[in-house]
Amino acid sequence: MKKLTQHVNDLFKDIPASERKEVVMQEVLQNLEEKVWDLMEHGKEEEDAINKAIVEFGDIDELKNELGVSPEASERQPSMLKNRKLNLEYSIWGSVLIIGLFTFINFYYTPEIIWFVYPTFAVLWWPLSMYYRWLKVKRGE
Repeated sequence: MKKLTQHVNDLFKDIPASERKEVVMQEVLQNLEEKVWDLMEHGKEEEDAINKAIVEFGDIDELKNELGVSPEASERQPSMLKNRKLNLEYSIWGSVLIIGLFTFINFYYTPEIIWFVYPTFAVLWWPLSMYYRWLKVKRGE
């Protein structure tokens, strides 16, 4: 039955520790042990009964959803962080270019009036919003 305990621990390794997780792990382990004992009563060898119980149990995607962890969350996190960082870098460079364009137009056509500051405030919201989205993903929210 050590193999069952190891299998259950491997299934739940990506889920953050909590009291609810421990309860669900004990229930799953108990159900698997009951299945093994039932199969052994019907003539299966212990090793075969353990393997069959594990195969019939399948995956725990529904249990992960119940515990509040999406099955792809751990796989998606690094790529989402990378994409958000790329979006942040793109917004910074885009803002610099747009502000540079406004500055050039301002000083080339109307050097006596400094108006490029006003659209600069509007353009700066873009990288600021991308920065907060990047922080949100980085924190895992």
